[in-house]
Amino acid sequence: MRTGISFTVSPTDHQRLMALTRDRNAPQKHVWRAEIILLSADGVGTVEIMRQTCKSKTCVWRWQERFATEGAEGLLRDKTRPSCIVRLGPDVAERVVAWRWLIRRARRRTGRPT
Repeated sequence: MRTGISFTVSPTDHQRLMALTRDRNAPQKHVWRAEIILLSADGVGTVEIMRQTCKSKTCVWRWQERFATEGAEGLLRDKTRPSCIVRLGPDVAERVVAWRWLIRRARRRTGRPT
């Protein structure tokens, strides 16, 4: 484990993480996150954790840090990320609405359905 990041797994968290790894209906991302923490708690090194879980070093470090700061609950949820869709400004929205009304009006004049 990285220097500066240390944590202990309480018996209740250990039981919860073990149950999560055994649950056949648990999402796989939760299972391998729990496995990373359980292996870390057993004193297994980062390289061995990477080998056993087939995850990158930064992934192992990320979930170790998340568990250290937020506990077991932090493993069960993903962080929210900003939307990839860029919001239009109010001026662009007004132009789009005006354009749609112009098209509608032109279609009415020519007798085409709107």
